[in-house]
Amino acid sequence: MTAASTPKGERRRQALVEAAAELLVERGFDAVRHRAVAERADLPLSSTTYYFDSLDDLVEAAVEHHGRAELVRGAALLAALPTQPRGIDALVDLVLDQLLGPHAGDRDAELVLLRYERLVATFRRPYLRPVMRTLGEELRGLLLEVFTRSGLEVDPRRVEQLIALVDGAVVNALIEIDPDPREVARRMLHEFLAP
Repeated sequence: MTAASTPKGERRRQALVEAAAELLVERGFDAVRHRAVAERADLPLSSTTYYFDSLDDLVEAAVEHHGRAELVRGAALLAALPTQPRGIDALVDLVLDQLLGPHAGDRDAELVLLRYERLVATFRRPYLRPVMRTLGEELRGLLLEVFTRSGLEVDPRRVEQLIALVDGAVVNALIEIDPDPREVARRMLHEFLAP
């Protein structure tokens, strides 16, 4: 049994993953550095290289941890959602919550920007592609379930269109320096889903 597989070792490794995920969400990929992660986790600097073969391994674990946490949150919201017809406004809010995360008040635009920076930066990190594909498939499954529980049947192609619409609206809002990209996406999605 190695130290990394003991309960203490597993706790330390998990603390590093959580610290890296926090830094990733707060400031992006460039913030995830050995020293910053170790300091955030309150562990020795050497622990990052002891528990992870490389910085890429640590980043991958952080991305997966954060993505899984978002999916668990989304699934919990969905589990509490009664199956019943919903108005367009309620449906739009449910979809945006799954795609953009919960509304974060004054920090919402900044957190949406950081989310999209992470998504775009994945292209330059090929080692992240498999985990991002898996997380994306699970997210699309949650979106399909949102529609089913709202009394609307949509196929996977329609969900892909919906994601592309939201992504395009958000990116365009960010380019235009719109202070509320979520609201821009909300308007576009409302028009897209309105009968």
